Amino acid sequence: QVQLVESGGGLVQAGGSLRLSCAASGRTFSSYGMGWFRQALGKEREFVAAITWSGRNTYYADSLKGRFTISRDNAKNTVYLQMNSLKPEDTAVYYCAATRTPYYYINVNEYDSWGQGTQVTVSS
Repeated sequence: QVQLVESGGGLVQAGGSLRLSCAASGRTFSSYGMGWFRQALGKEREFVAAITWSGRNTYYADSLKGRFTISRDNAKNTVYLQMNSLKPEDTAVYYCAATRTPYYYINVNEYDSWGQGTQVTVSS
């Protein structure tokens, strides 16, 4: 398995930006895909974005395209989520996750390692 630690969450006003980071250790970082998910209070965990092992291919939830950007730095064993034009409905705990393969997936069941989550709160 992979150990994942998220950071970068916090409180931001609507329209602001945050960049989340997820540091990985364990398996060779460049061998697996990564994803970001979020879970708002009282709701199910939902897919945000994912990226393949190389970083060349990314995929986003339709509602977040154009505002969020996922990227990775394999030399630093870190994946990022840049979030711009934040809205109050983006408030949630954000989790990074690692897959078992070099590819990306939108289904939570395809990820076998999860971070502890970082809280993002967007005030109106």
